[in-house]
Amino acid sequence: MVEFSRANAEAFIDEDDEEAGEEIESAPPLNIGDEREIHSSGLKKKLLKLGLGWETPEFGDEVTVHYVGSLRDGTKCVSTRDKGEPVTFKLGEEKVATGVDCGIVTMRKGEMALFTLPPPRTGFGSADLDAVSLNSVVQFEVELVSWITVVDVCKDGGIIKKIMEKGELIGPPDDLDEVLVKYVVRLLDGVIVAKTPEHGVEFYVKNGHFCQALPKAIKTMRRGEKVNLIVQPQYAFVDGGKDPENGFPSIPPSSILSIDLELVSFKPVINVTGDLGVLKKILKEGEGTLTANEGATVTIRYTAKLEDGTLLEKRGFDGVDALKYTTDEEHVVAGLDKAVTIMKKGEHAIVTVKPDYGFGSTEVKRDLAMVPPCSTIVFEVEMLEFTKEKDPWEMNKHERIQVAQRKKEEGNLLFKNGKYQRAMKKYEKAVDYINEDGTFEDDDRRLVKSLRVSCWLNGAACCLKQNDFQEAIKHCSKVLEIESCNVKALYRRAQAFMDTADLHLAELDIKKALEIDPQNREVKLIQKTLKQLQAESNKKDAKVYTTMFARMSNENSSAAKRLKVEAESKIEENVGEINMP
Repeated sequence: MVEFSRANAEAFIDEDDEEAGEEIESAPPLNIGDEREIHSSGLKKKLLKLGLGWETPEFGDEVTVHYVGSLRDGTKCVSTRDKGEPVTFKLGEEKVATGVDCGIVTMRKGEMALFTLPPPRTGFGSADLDAVSLNSVVQFEVELVSWITVVDVCKDGGIIKKIMEKGELIGPPDDLDEVLVKYVVRLLDGVIVAKTPEHGVEFYVKNGHFCQALPKAIKTMRRGEKVNLIVQPQYAFVDGGKDPENGFPSIPPSSILSIDLELVSFKPVINVTGDLGVLKKILKEGEGTLTANEGATVTIRYTAKLEDGTLLEKRGFDGVDALKYTTDEEHVVAGLDKAVTIMKKGEHAIVTVKPDYGFGSTEVKRDLAMVPPCSTIVFEVEMLEFTKEKDPWEMNKHERIQVAQRKKEEGNLLFKNGKYQRAMKKYEKAVDYINEDGTFEDDDRRLVKSLRVSCWLNGAACCLKQNDFQEAIKHCSKVLEIESCNVKALYRRAQAFMDTADLHLAELDIKKALEIDPQNREVKLIQKTLKQLQAESNKKDAKVYTTMFARMSNENSSAAKRLKVEAESKIEENVGEINMP
């Protein structure tokens, strides 16, 4: 029905007329000279001059307008143009006349419109129209000169943000990001109590700065945005105020602050591993949207330093060749490798790697210095180029089978070297390439089935080595869904069941495996282990039951004794009553 944002449209919905779940459909935009009813109250809008852009103000914003109010016969009632200055007020307070605010929220900057207010009216705000009959039809010619978006940052009135200059469509920053800001802090009487240097100040959002209002507001801003904050004491300095600093006067306790704030720029920081073990701060954005991936061939140049600035190694500088390698092959420490796999071509970043993703707790010699145990390493990395590993859908069926075989062999080698987690990933990738039967012919389908079974079985072995018994059970169950008599799958699933104390299920798998292969030595060995576990379990159960029955017997005995004492006491009382004179 209306031509502006849904957020504004919701303010006009007449709840009595609207059915539950009904949505307002936007009408076509007005052309100059067109008139349309825009509110269920009968408010009409006629477009006189097009505005700029597409944005419209919202209730709560501060608007600056010119308006002329008149009757239908042209009699002028009130006019800001006669005074020569537009007026500024907060939308929603009905400063002009009841209903006009509902029209202004449909306007764009610079737009002029004629609003017709139907009778009867309930009031005229601050406009001097007392002499006009409440049953008269009044028209307001309104020009929206400008407006300032007002945001209640914490939804409690504690930080009111007025957007003085909009930023780019980049942001807002997050807790981990490093921001560069400029600000001037004033008391309400205009006295400046804090100010950044000309070039601004840089800090991580999560670390905060000056007062708690700053990071809260910054997390709502975009790059280049300029705002004014009105900060109540609970988000500034409630009790102790702030001592004089850098030549500025002190801030008295419980002061309300006015802060002019600009978000000059920010550097996104990505939590690569999800546990803050590897952080990537982007110094320069890369090209396009594509990033490297696991298995990509990348060329990077970098320097590696300790946190105190000690240079450990560098590649791609001072005549030293850049490093070209395949990711996920342990050519570099795990933290750097993980960060590189999400970098774009041309991207420049600082990668901070904690010991768990670096060199761990051992001392390691690098090209230029020793790395002490438990050191955090800071890499400055630039992605020169990369070639992504092909995805399955980019290959024909023969290429997919070849890649799956290669991944399986790589996994086998890693398994032999005790690198079970990385081996597991190789087996999973191998299966990804051959996961759909429909695209393979009969001969290939048999090979693909054999490959999948082998990868699942090997994956189950990796899980058992890492004590991930539930995943081992899942992998073996996948095999048994298509090969119900696979002895290896039954054997490994039985192992996992034994480790999760599901002894009955383990017994079923072992019995079935021995029915298929009665002489299988490995299955017979775990059958003996199972019997031992069952005997131990039976002993524990017997002990538990013995203790439980003994306790119940004691409780029953105590209860019987208690009843006997109570009965004897009762008899004595009755005898006493009989013997009373």
